[in-house]
Amino acid sequence: MNSVKVKSPGTVANLVCGFDILGLALSEPYDVMELTLLNEPKVIIRNKDNFNLPTEAEKNVAGVVLLSVMERMNNTIGFEVVIEKHIKPGSGIGSSAASAAGAAVAANHLLGNIFSSDEVVQFAMNGEKLASGVKHADNIAPCILGGVSLIRSIHPLDIISVPSPDMFVTVVHPQIEVRTSDARQILRQQVLLKDAIKQWGNIAGLIAGFMKNDYELIGRSLEDVIIEPVRSILIPGFHEVKEKCKGAGALGGGISGSGPSIFMLSKEEATARQVEKVMKEVYDKIGIDYNTYVTTINRKGVEVVA
Repeated sequence: MNSVKVKSPGTVANLVCGFDILGLALSEPYDVMELTLLNEPKVIIRNKDNFNLPTEAEKNVAGVVLLSVMERMNNTIGFEVVIEKHIKPGSGIGSSAASAAGAAVAANHLLGNIFSSDEVVQFAMNGEKLASGVKHADNIAPCILGGVSLIRSIHPLDIISVPSPDMFVTVVHPQIEVRTSDARQILRQQVLLKDAIKQWGNIAGLIAGFMKNDYELIGRSLEDVIIEPVRSILIPGFHEVKEKCKGAGALGGGISGSGPSIFMLSKEEATARQVEKVMKEVYDKIGIDYNTYVTTINRKGVEVVA
């Protein structure tokens, strides 16, 4: 086999209180990528979308990942990749991670799955560094592994897959762009001890809620006292959306990744649909274009489809 096609899912990182350490994979939207193995050391990138992303390997998230795989293989091989993105760059639902993770998983598949899942994550993290300036795995890990991921450590890499109950995820993507690198620059470099203690409690509560299938505990724990108060100013309508969605029955939610997308978790599909209706009403009133998704947690991660 010298060619493979994969579906690479969108992701929600941070999960409100777990900045850089928590994320989950979405069933929709997802990118489609086709990778072909070449017998010479070069990377060819072709885009099948209208996002006009760079085709130079060093400037493309997937390209950087493939270059790192080639380096590990002593530059005895190369790749051609065709990328059809459905996750808009800058959306906050893991567009760069989908490209990076899809490239890493597809390359490993073509090479006979010679690399461990941790090694595949590390390859993909090179793409996130290009996109945001930081090697973080809160999008990458769930994108590759599926489900909910806890990144206990980056150095050394220590990723834990967290069991979670079935839930519906409603996402609204206001059609504005928030660059991850910009959203990081506005964060405070120091936090009060009392805020850190509260945040630790929420993270622990959220993990416990997932593992115990305790929806009420999940809802109580979806609180961020450190990152959200700063980043939310970049997203018009954020507080109104959050308040009204919880009023419509959502367990809770917040900024997806660095934004501008907002996500909400719901126990029932009917609630998730009502949450979507609330989101649409808010952004119709504000006058900002948007996309919405009502989806579920993707348990598979990047999937080989052909």
